[in-house]
Amino acid sequence: MNDFFTTLSSPGFGPGSAASFQPHPDTELLDAYSRAVTSAVDRVSPAVVKIDVRDGRSRGGSGSGFVFTPDGLVLTNSHVVHGAKQISLTFLDGITASAVLIGDDPDTDIAVLRTEHLLTPTAVLGYSKDLRVGQLAIAVGNPFGFQFTVTAGVVSALGRSMQGSSGRMMEEIVQTDAALNPGNSGGPLVDSAGRVIGVNTATIMGAQGLCFAIGIDTAKYIASQILQHCRVGRSWIGIAVQNVPLPRRVVYEYKLAADSGVMATSVDSNGPAARAGMRDGDIILGFAGETISAISELHKVLTAERVGKPQPVLVLRGVSLVDLTMVPAARPE
Repeated sequence: MNDFFTTLSSPGFGPGSAASFQPHPDTELLDAYSRAVTSAVDRVSPAVVKIDVRDGRSRGGSGSGFVFTPDGLVLTNSHVVHGAKQISLTFLDGITASAVLIGDDPDTDIAVLRTEHLLTPTAVLGYSKDLRVGQLAIAVGNPFGFQFTVTAGVVSALGRSMQGSSGRMMEEIVQTDAALNPGNSGGPLVDSAGRVIGVNTATIMGAQGLCFAIGIDTAKYIASQILQHCRVGRSWIGIAVQNVPLPRRVVYEYKLAADSGVMATSVDSNGPAARAGMRDGDIILGFAGETISAISELHKVLTAERVGKPQPVLVLRGVSLVDLTMVPAARPE
């Protein structure tokens, strides 16, 4: 016992000695993680806004959004601002400003606002097509009214589908375990460089770590349609889809322009795709002469102008290429 106390009192084991503190082996890693999160938050937070809305009956709600152009355009969720009569924005510096709704698309839960407050930095938009499962994902928003709250996690899955408020399926959804709560809706999901990779939209209440964001590629396309036409015109082919990688040998053998495509997970038996001979599991590689490597690219070619007009479609069925002719229809109500 005396030997034990002698050891504790010997040089190198005192409370002020270097030997009394051994740094955790993950300290440097944790520091790098913290730096990545704080740096990303510093970049995007000045562009994030708290959105307060009121309808014509004095009922209110709130959500989040972010400025994405120097002339005061703001991205958010359709369900945050749809039907609102008054929209107010609160910025990181505490300044408040009114906003007007340019247009919204309930099918993808995206809306575009405009504000006259032009002194706010803008968010940098990234690319959801390039995301990888496991990479850092950071959400900034206003859950339950707690302004400018940050949560962090990873990209849990890609290419998810979920039902939107309009009842239609939303595609190319990013799943994350960065915690989201009511009020986060419409805020940015960003990568480690502070680039927006998604628009936070939903969580499964009662579940842990199941949160979802609209891929920023989809959001950018929808925003451009709203700004050009104040609405999003679409044609319909009657399939549910997901992004999939292509086998390397198939890409090499057929000298394909992309290494991914869009697989039909289910084909509506009464839809244009079924009438064209498309089957469950077929992978769309081309549509109307355009290479299709992601759902966002398929959305871009399914415009209202293609309704009733035959379109060439290239699909991969097993390991064979199949040419189909499809006649898109107007979206059924």
